[in-house]
Amino acid sequence: MVTLLSLFKPPEKVSHEEKPYVTLLVAAYNEEAVIQQKIENCLALDYPAEHVQILIAADGSADHTVDIVQKYADRGVELSYHPARRGKLAAIGRAIDMVRNDIVVFSDANNMYPPETLRAIVSTFVDPKVGAVSGAKTILKGYGALGESEGLYWRYESFIKRAESRFGCCVAISGEVWAVRRELIETPPGDIINDDFYMGMQVAQKGFKIAYAPKARSYERVSPSAKDEKARRSRIIAGRFQALSRARDVLPVNRPVVLWQVFSHKLLRMFLPFAMIGAFVCNALIAGIALGNSSHYELIQLFYISLLILQVLFYLVALVGVLTKNNNNMFGKIFYLPTFVVNSNYAALVGFYRFITGRQTTLWERVRRS
Repeated sequence: MVTLLSLFKPPEKVSHEEKPYVTLLVAAYNEEAVIQQKIENCLALDYPAEHVQILIAADGSADHTVDIVQKYADRGVELSYHPARRGKLAAIGRAIDMVRNDIVVFSDANNMYPPETLRAIVSTFVDPKVGAVSGAKTILKGYGALGESEGLYWRYESFIKRAESRFGCCVAISGEVWAVRRELIETPPGDIINDDFYMGMQVAQKGFKIAYAPKARSYERVSPSAKDEKARRSRIIAGRFQALSRARDVLPVNRPVVLWQVFSHKLLRMFLPFAMIGAFVCNALIAGIALGNSSHYELIQLFYISLLILQVLFYLVALVGVLTKNNNNMFGKIFYLPTFVVNSNYAALVGFYRFITGRQTTLWERVRRS
């Protein structure tokens, strides 16, 4: 629906001529393996160096992250650090006090930007109605079936975000590459799980648009295992349930169209595993009744039995995908797609359980990357 409606909207305004002052805020917790590469990546961006403040928020890091960052002080890299670990939100909150520029670009230490990303993400701010901009998350190729499935998912997300942005307001933010006007930043409460989603919705609540800049790309490797990926997704889903439970404070209830986009794009997905379970159970019951009444088979009976067979085949293929996930060929990747869908929805169930039991911590747990 949004895709069709967006066709009647004019293209978004962009300007590559203006070079506003930008603060690039990088959150880093125990990132000694990648922080030097990240800083070098920031320094190499195609943007006037005098217009960029590079600020690293490294609260609680117990490795050599802080020592590495301090070596770049003579090149203008600044550090926000407190030895006690209080989580990502606390680190961001302290770092915000050091921000000097009108636009803040948020990034993670394990994400690398191509040279044009900074120019692409700030170019949309030429429109005064734009309060925040999300870039595009891109999964690097060459990491097996999991990487291919994750990459396909993010290409699908990009398609939706393009349509949403042109229609009026993008409601999905890639936390590793997004920007917001400094005056609109509200540091989330300490118990918020999904900080980027919360901060984006605060921008929408104020009547501003969240735009999507597909050329502002961020590259990262997929999680090294399905277990790590499920842990990451379960945390996100727990955060979405939290947002739904605090709808009045978190969601843009004052903007019905944007609220509809949030529900249709982000929140309805949380209930998909329950729908899948319900569909299988109901289908099995109906098919059982049809088989019990076997004196004669009508078309409707064959229809429900066929649906059950297709569902069973889908889960069997997902099981095969588990066994062939390390086969880096076309068949391995195809068989893994159902596995990826099942794992994602299982992670949603775990996220729901963690939310209702209060077991989802707000501390920033690093997920290993390949």
